[in-house]
Amino acid sequence: MRQALIRSTTMAVLAAAAVMGLPLLALLVWVAARDRAQVEHYLSAERIGELVVRATFGVAALTVIAVVVGTLIARRQAKVLADPLRRLAERAERLGAGESRFEPLDSGIAEVDLVADVLAHSAAEFNRTIADERRFAADASHQLRTPLTALLMRLEEIAMTDDLEAIREEANIGTTQVERLTQVVDDMLSRSRQGAGADSSVSLDSVLASLQREFQPSFGQARRSIHVKGTRGLVVRCTPTNLSQILATLLENSLIHGAGTVEVDARRSGPSVVIEVRDQGQGVPLALAPHIFERSVTSGGSGLGLSLARDIAEKSGGRLELLSAQPAVFAAFLSEAGAVR
Repeated sequence: MRQALIRSTTMAVLAAAAVMGLPLLALLVWVAARDRAQVEHYLSAERIGELVVRATFGVAALTVIAVVVGTLIARRQAKVLADPLRRLAERAERLGAGESRFEPLDSGIAEVDLVADVLAHSAAEFNRTIADERRFAADASHQLRTPLTALLMRLEEIAMTDDLEAIREEANIGTTQVERLTQVVDDMLSRSRQGAGADSSVSLDSVLASLQREFQPSFGQARRSIHVKGTRGLVVRCTPTNLSQILATLLENSLIHGAGTVEVDARRSGPSVVIEVRDQGQGVPLALAPHIFERSVTSGGSGLGLSLARDIAEKSGGRLELLSAQPAVFAAFLSEAGAVR
């Protein structure tokens, strides 16, 4: 911007100087081309007054022309400088009004282009933040829905029974579910700020036992059951909440879309622990199977569950796969860890 202003000012001054200087230079050349007698004739006493008058009018005319030319050049250069600033202001105003996309600006003026680049970068960061917040809200809604539903059913059972022992047992399970809900929220906030880690270790048996208690009312109402088999005493490298969310998503998916008994089979496979979840339903439609983990792809519901579960598995250093579409067999692969202290 500074260089453009200096350049435009210099151009206006040079144009004015040229208007004034070129006629004077032409006069000097004309005088130099004449002999002494001709010059003395034009400068004689009889003609000196006429020459003074002509020179005065000539200088006045040249001055006016120089001012007009300088003004025109200055206005043109001002327009060249002002137009990019005006376009930048319009884009900034649209951005402030909520427009998500900031159109790039190539004005040829380094300072203006720098401001435009900063605004474009800020707009991109803002869009990413909004997208992350929306995704966080959607994920939180999905992760909290199943535990809240199970807790509500637990409270309804408590309200319908007079057996103090049964009430005490259901209340203890409900307390565990509330603690899990609290941990889900804390872990989600932690992941949104710094990403999920895979440094924690958790007993697979304890997580599966907790999920069986949590899902028992829902499966009981559907006259179905969960059967856990395979290797016992496995410890995986994952946070308790993340492992619960992965397996709860698979159990909920089977409850909604599957049929019959749900079998959970855990085993070692090299350095990994494989947890397979299958049921006796019709499975995943073949056309849907290749896209089953894509966000918003669903045969009913929000379409977030499996995509979110896969993301959690990957952030925990593992993976989630569909081993078989018909019958549906999902498998979570997680690293095995040492015993939980």
